[in-house]
Amino acid sequence: MRRRNGSVAAVAAAAVLTTVLAGCGSGDGGGGGGGGGDDPFKVIAFTSGNQTPIGAWWVKAVTEKAEANGWDLKMIQGDFDFQKMNPQVESAIGQGADVILDGYTDVASIGSIVTAAKDADIPIFAMDSATKPTDAFAVNITTDQQGIADGTLGEIEASLGTLQGKNVMVIGHDPHPGIRLRSELALEELKAAGANIAGGDVQKVKSPATGRTEALAIVTDYLSANPNGLDAVWVGWDDAALGASQAITEAGSTAKVTGCDATSEALAQIQSGGAFLATANQPWPEILDTLMEDVTTYQESQELPEENFQAEDVTIVNSSNASTITPSDKLG
Repeated sequence: MRRRNGSVAAVAAAAVLTTVLAGCGSGDGGGGGGGGGDDPFKVIAFTSGNQTPIGAWWVKAVTEKAEANGWDLKMIQGDFDFQKMNPQVESAIGQGADVILDGYTDVASIGSIVTAAKDADIPIFAMDSATKPTDAFAVNITTDQQGIADGTLGEIEASLGTLQGKNVMVIGHDPHPGIRLRSELALEELKAAGANIAGGDVQKVKSPATGRTEALAIVTDYLSANPNGLDAVWVGWDDAALGASQAITEAGSTAKVTGCDATSEALAQIQSGGAFLATANQPWPEILDTLMEDVTTYQESQELPEENFQAEDVTIVNSSNASTITPSDKLG
């Protein structure tokens, strides 16, 4: 996988603590890197997004990789509830660990965890947890948010012939850093291209758990007030995009929709030739493999990555390649 720098791109329910104990590897069980002897290499892993398909995949994949590596893993699942999750992670840090893994959790929401980790001299290896470099992490590997915005808007422009004068809605979700950034980028590009922004600004979904129904209501209400007044809907993630697509279909509109995540439902709709035009596939398995390589290197040599931020390329998915993509909700 090619690495490069980039300046690119979660809050409802209860927290569950799952502890997975694997066999013995190398480590000292404290902060500052695994040592030798028979002590297991101790890893704390946490995510706030485990209720999403990709977050659930991450929990399973990390657990399997920890077992294969012989790590002592404590997995904390936050269910978007930081008030419950953060103290659990901090408590685990107090019991000692060699490294911390963070999956899909905005750095702005885990300040107390970052402080506790720094105080204990335990590095955090993260995935999709910030959209720009930050010393909170030893490394954060995410995806190219500019590439997502450019690619999906390119599909809309190709379908409509131009963005100039077209009525385009943008639907986002601020608590997720990637969605927030790519929504802002899409809005800026649309304005620069002369598009009319339906609703005047980003239409914001409040919760990922209700993203589809919220987007359905937003687009339905807009089309009721503005029949035939919508040419496209750019959406920051597939589940909400599916709600927008449903609203367009039910209204008999010819508007097109794009999303991001390459879920199985989105891919099926793209192949059917309906309102859902395109999505973006983010290479999460490859990113996790790279992150695990970084952790293994640290386990063996206490060497941290030279760069603390990488943004990986995505694949734009349309009707020409949708059948070749493994859906993100079918990763494991």
